[in-house]
Amino acid sequence: MALTDSEILIGKGPPLGSVPDAGRRIRLMSYNIQTGIETRFYHQYVTRGWRHLLPDAERLTNLDRIGHVVAGYDIVGLQEIDAGSLRSGFINQCAYLAHRGNFPYWHFQTNRRIGRIARHSNGLLSRFKPEVVTEHKLPGMIPGRGALVLSFGHGSQRLNVILVHLALSQRARERQMDFLAELIQDSPHNVIMGDFNCRSRSPEVERLRANTDLTEPLHDLHTYPSWRPERNIDHILVSPSLVVHEASVLDYPLSDHLPITMEVTLPEALELD
Repeated sequence: MALTDSEILIGKGPPLGSVPDAGRRIRLMSYNIQTGIETRFYHQYVTRGWRHLLPDAERLTNLDRIGHVVAGYDIVGLQEIDAGSLRSGFINQCAYLAHRGNFPYWHFQTNRRIGRIARHSNGLLSRFKPEVVTEHKLPGMIPGRGALVLSFGHGSQRLNVILVHLALSQRARERQMDFLAELIQDSPHNVIMGDFNCRSRSPEVERLRANTDLTEPLHDLHTYPSWRPERNIDHILVSPSLVVHEASVLDYPLSDHLPITMEVTLPEALELD
């Protein structure tokens, strides 16, 4: 059930620190926030399209609501954020949501710039300190897609959390899946999450799974469009070394996507600080 505006404004929400085995049992979220634009109907892509280029007084109010939602999780991957440009009022939305959600660690990757008008970016919020942060450009005929990686721990027992927003074309997505498979080939503990722009039973996702040991527990977690979800294009895939306890889609229509979440327990060799 979605929270009412009054509940959001007075700060009610999922309690932090209530999950046992903190450091091994963690809560993940992936959320395409559409730069903080609330979209409830298809026609608003036209009527509110100007908000992708110009500042809007309602954007911060909606970001505050999103900040409330993400606050109940441990590692959050955000797609379609703005890293500080005209349209966002020169506010880095990754930093803003980290502050609103009380995340001590946050990192963003800008993949496409349009002068001072827009900085198309993805971001990761974390309650745990990563040992290494790396950025990769994803292959594709049209540049502007990337993979942001937070690595926790050391050596062969590190956990990689990889955030992506994949291309619109199937051919480009297939190349990007091959890149991701190669990226994690020597690492046993991985999470890949984000907006894949394709369904879980698509040839592209099957291609990734065929070349890795990644699994997706459920196929019917529909996230798009948020007002009438009928497509599962947002995903969290994990290595079999991570025990999945729950996976769900939350009914928070604050973007044109709904957030997807997962609760997992890490192997005994891994404990995040």
